[in-house]
Amino acid sequence: MTAIQIYDTTLRDGSQSEDVSFTVEDKIRIAHKLDELGIHYIEGGWPGSNPRDIDFFQKVREIKFRQAKVVAFGSTRLVQKRVEDDPSIQALIKAETEAVTIFGKTWDLHVHEAISTTLEENLAMIFETVDFLRKRFNEVFYDAEHFFDGYKANPNYALKTLKEAESAGADCLVLCDTNGGSLPTEIQTIVEIVKKNSQIPIGIHTHNDSELAVANAIAAVSSGAVQVQGTINGIGERCGNANLVSIIPNLKLKMGKECISDDQMANLKEVSAFVDEIINRAHWNHQPFVGKSAFAHKGGVHVNAIKKNRATYEHIDPRLVGNQTRILVSDLSGKSNILFKAKEYGINLDDDSPKIKKILTELKEAENLGYQYEGAEGSFELLMRNALGEEAKFFEFVGFRVIVEKRREDETPISEATVKIRVNGEHEVSAAEGHGPVNALDKAIRKALIKFYPELEEINLFDYKVRILEEKKGTTAKIRVLIESGDNHEKWGTVGVSENIIEASWQALLDSIHYKLMKNNS
Repeated sequence: MTAIQIYDTTLRDGSQSEDVSFTVEDKIRIAHKLDELGIHYIEGGWPGSNPRDIDFFQKVREIKFRQAKVVAFGSTRLVQKRVEDDPSIQALIKAETEAVTIFGKTWDLHVHEAISTTLEENLAMIFETVDFLRKRFNEVFYDAEHFFDGYKANPNYALKTLKEAESAGADCLVLCDTNGGSLPTEIQTIVEIVKKNSQIPIGIHTHNDSELAVANAIAAVSSGAVQVQGTINGIGERCGNANLVSIIPNLKLKMGKECISDDQMANLKEVSAFVDEIINRAHWNHQPFVGKSAFAHKGGVHVNAIKKNRATYEHIDPRLVGNQTRILVSDLSGKSNILFKAKEYGINLDDDSPKIKKILTELKEAENLGYQYEGAEGSFELLMRNALGEEAKFFEFVGFRVIVEKRREDETPISEATVKIRVNGEHEVSAAEGHGPVNALDKAIRKALIKFYPELEEINLFDYKVRILEEKKGTTAKIRVLIESGDNHEKWGTVGVSENIIEASWQALLDSIHYKLMKNNS
């Protein structure tokens, strides 16, 4: 298989996304994950541009990576200045990385209007900078900024800029679709032309302004590019960069291009989620290859086929990228969904059992009322066991009361909940204050139950979502509450529905606690 170098620029290009701000420690932690993933080059930042990047390069110098090489990024020398006197060039040298990437102007529009110089001076800037750095670094990559727009406007000049970098000793010519406006057919044709005119390797760097960054990167590789630049989850300025999380499995599994090992690719989902966690962003459920919904099946026909052969509705084995098949339950579910979930939950259910129809009936009636179990499989397992007569009763609900009081304009409202339950005939009343009525309810019920079930100390509430189901009814609309809870071993979702948000929340909280107790006592 043809080997492709993966060049990650999450720490530099990715940090230019308007909703991303990495600390130095964030960048170091991500760099370790990228190295574990098998990334060949990690672009750490622009050491001449800000103190944070300078600090990063000082600290990363002491780290020994398994295989990744850290790269410093910079620009060609300033107009009408000697390269050795350029402070940003000196900052690159002080970074002491194994490799360096330099970008230069390719588009004559940028030469005239962005840096206000002549075409000849721009060519000299490229040659002198690459030549100067090639004598001081093991590898020098030349990023031809706006190359495809430049080629379309003035092909002869665009190719001349590449020749200057090549003759100065660049190790790779990276063609950049900086504005993200090119089509795959254009990328493919132009890369083929460049390859015929160059004696050194070609790389590709694409942006996603036309939703084509991944497709354009793949098109470039099909035309001979051997280095692919991008970011984890496609984060980056404007609409983002090419998403390496999609590019890597496409290269390896679809095109037969060697890039990272099988074992490393099995960490792809974990690395994708890790970067989202670092930037404090929810992981995209529908992200290709690694999203929670990427291999989720809902329709009964699909599920029936998947049970017989994964290839019927899955383009790859999800385990190859660290993901898994998920069977969803909804009013579209059929017998196959129920049997699949029963097996997953360890419930003994025969194919011809009349109980399947009972479960489907209860499921469809519940969803008709507004319940949704796709994100609340904890509640669905409880529904199944209840329909089969297997649900254990750990306590009885007697009642609850919630008070929200605001005494003065400048004071935060006070929320207090009182819960009444019965455990093994013993009546228990508990009260608690919280940051809002739902938090107070959560504290009160756990306080009431903790002496009977100390394992409830382990539960944490991770997420709380509210959905209005009947928008036209305004404040009288039915509400669905989804809660994600977890302990030291797993996470689970539960659901509640009511016209009253507190009651809906209470239902979801009770299901969460029932689920935990069921698992601990099964």
